[in-house]
Amino acid sequence: MIMCSGCISRMHAVGAGGYVGPIMTRLDPADYLRHLESDSARFREVLADCDPDARVPGCPDWTAADLLWHLARVQWFWGTTIRTRPAAPEGDDDDGVSGPERPTSYDGLLAAYDEYSALLASELRAADPTEQAWSWSAEQTVGFTYRRQAHEALIHRLDAEQTAGHVTALDPALAADGVDECLDIMFGGTPPWGTFTGSGRRVRVDVTDTGDAVWVELGRFTGTDPDSGESHDLDDISVVADPGAAPEVVISGPAGPLDTWLWRRGDDAEISVVGDEDVVALFRSCVNHPIT
Repeated sequence: MIMCSGCISRMHAVGAGGYVGPIMTRLDPADYLRHLESDSARFREVLADCDPDARVPGCPDWTAADLLWHLARVQWFWGTTIRTRPAAPEGDDDDGVSGPERPTSYDGLLAAYDEYSALLASELRAADPTEQAWSWSAEQTVGFTYRRQAHEALIHRLDAEQTAGHVTALDPALAADGVDECLDIMFGGTPPWGTFTGSGRRVRVDVTDTGDAVWVELGRFTGTDPDSGESHDLDDISVVADPGAAPEVVISGPAGPLDTWLWRRGDDAEISVVGDEDVVALFRSCVNHPIT
């Protein structure tokens, strides 16, 4: 399904008919938190000395200052959501939530980021991942935020590094989990008001440096958004279990390049694509949407 831009609110939930759990084995919550804190710190370190007006390659409408405020506000939102769990957020701004005003200076942005990043980490550290907490996903647990925000910090750390011109490698285990999360959650979710109908055509995504694999079925999403009244009928994907049959297409590569390619933060130079050209083209069209 086509992604909305933005990480604070989402229009759809995961899995037609409700949350069905992960296909791949997830990381331990402590590992998600460790990555979240490490990548958040690296993000801050890189942007502290960056030109505030520098353009962000992965989000060309943004400056470094915009990127800094984006992640600050995202981490404020999810830290607040975990603090007030299980209540859903309320508000009336463009994202559907009220929040702090953007500081006018770059030093103010850095200070706000420090405060909100610490808030998120402390709230997650004090919470049980199995506890109920609101999310835009059908998975209504604290654990959803552990995972989603680890990947949020990872990708925006990469954005910061690309902006400053000092890129470092992604952790393979986290990036492999990110391949699954990107396909299953960010691109493959089906809202409760819609239906995914599989076509039987499948793509297997092989993560060559970790041995993981993610199976994706191509199909159609149909439904009418009850809020906007807009009807949808479009090509879509859904992560599925291994069907025990050969895929029409195999996409393979190391975890980092695969994750960054799916997020449109990197090219496909290290990625191999083999199989039916029509299925390849359809898969590419389904994941060819910017996500921030």
